[in-house]
Amino acid sequence: MEGPPMTSTLEALTQALLSAAAKAGADAADAIAVDGTSVSIDVRQGRLEQAERSEGIDIGLRVLIGQRQACVSSSDTRPETLAAMAERAVAMAREAPEDPTIGLADPSQLTQSWDLATLELADETPEPSAAALQEDARRAEAAALAIAGISQVESAGAGYGRRNIHLAASNGFSGGYTRTSRALSCVAITGTGTGMERDGYGDSRTFQADLFDPETIGRTAAERTLARAGARKPKTGAYPVLYDERVAASLIGHLLSAINGSAIARGASWLRDAMGEQVLPSGLTLTENPLRPRASASRPFDAEGLPSRTRDIVANGILTGWTLDLATARKLGLTSTGNATRGTSSPPSPAASNMALTQGTHSRDDLIREMGTGLLITSMIGSSINATTGDYSRGASGFWVENGAIAYPVNECTVAGNLRDMLMRLTPANDARLYLGTVVPSLLVEGLTLAGE
Repeated sequence: MEGPPMTSTLEALTQALLSAAAKAGADAADAIAVDGTSVSIDVRQGRLEQAERSEGIDIGLRVLIGQRQACVSSSDTRPETLAAMAERAVAMAREAPEDPTIGLADPSQLTQSWDLATLELADETPEPSAAALQEDARRAEAAALAIAGISQVESAGAGYGRRNIHLAASNGFSGGYTRTSRALSCVAITGTGTGMERDGYGDSRTFQADLFDPETIGRTAAERTLARAGARKPKTGAYPVLYDERVAASLIGHLLSAINGSAIARGASWLRDAMGEQVLPSGLTLTENPLRPRASASRPFDAEGLPSRTRDIVANGILTGWTLDLATARKLGLTSTGNATRGTSSPPSPAASNMALTQGTHSRDDLIREMGTGLLITSMIGSSINATTGDYSRGASGFWVENGAIAYPVNECTVAGNLRDMLMRLTPANDARLYLGTVVPSLLVEGLTLAGE
């Protein structure tokens, strides 16, 4: 499957690495090459504050000798460097401890074809100029400053990225793709000294045409900031907590960490014995779809050449499986779920992508009315999660709710509970943003402990 010129160049690099590994004495090997371009622009008070641009190729090689492996990486692509990398990797592998679970995929497991056009991973419109990025950031800053009550803009920035990726292995796999990203963000400030509050808004898309306009970014950042003016500590006690859509995905993230094959294989997970058990309320399904068009984490195949596929990780509340690559699957006596990811300097490890949780039938405002008195969380800081027990404690800020209506902004509080219990008491709203990599609506959780004043 032939790609654009840069992808073809990367394919040649990976094949050269595999040849060098075989010549150096490796029994098997896989190689990855990444060509990246990244541009970021920040403005302050209408003028350019910072501009960064990076370009380069990074390569990585994993060699296997029996049941031993080693990884090396470099940004130097000269032939003599490739040979030296392979020799060094083979020498390292010979000294590495044996691991009976490592190994490449059997050729019968490899994906045979894929449709990059359907995935829409890359925007083929021209790269935006630095001047265009600066103008977007300036417009976002100006829109925020135009709102009465905003004292300053802490940051306004725009960015663009493009990555060409190619993976090849001695089992015959070879495949690559290109991914683009376009981002715009703004953080505004109101008040001064100890009464200062800040909040922000940002958008990141695969396609430039999908990105929110700068005025929407700046205005939303300002509105969120002004709503936080005069924040104080909430009451201490047990109350319902509504996780706003912009932070609700963190709860699902804790669930995904607990069912990751690496954690399960170590026995360091509060869900290690939960396979086939109910972990979410009945009616809620958590679906992974790495083949969703224009999504940030979509991919045609995983980092071991296995096909990407859609699966329900939780179906109607029941946990159906772990997130596995080849090695963790072998440790657990199971089959890979096609979730291997990797960089240039490390072996594959499992990770989920493009998650979506069943949405509810009520709006966030409906849930606020239903909760009566409690806390609406819009941002979180810090994290204390016991990986084995699921005990949970995080710093939070947001709004205090009384009599089913937002009463005042709050900060400097802590919410605590146990994740296994919390996830069983979720009530979802219907406000998830469908274009995000993790599509999770606002989530109401009953009976958490708040530590405030």
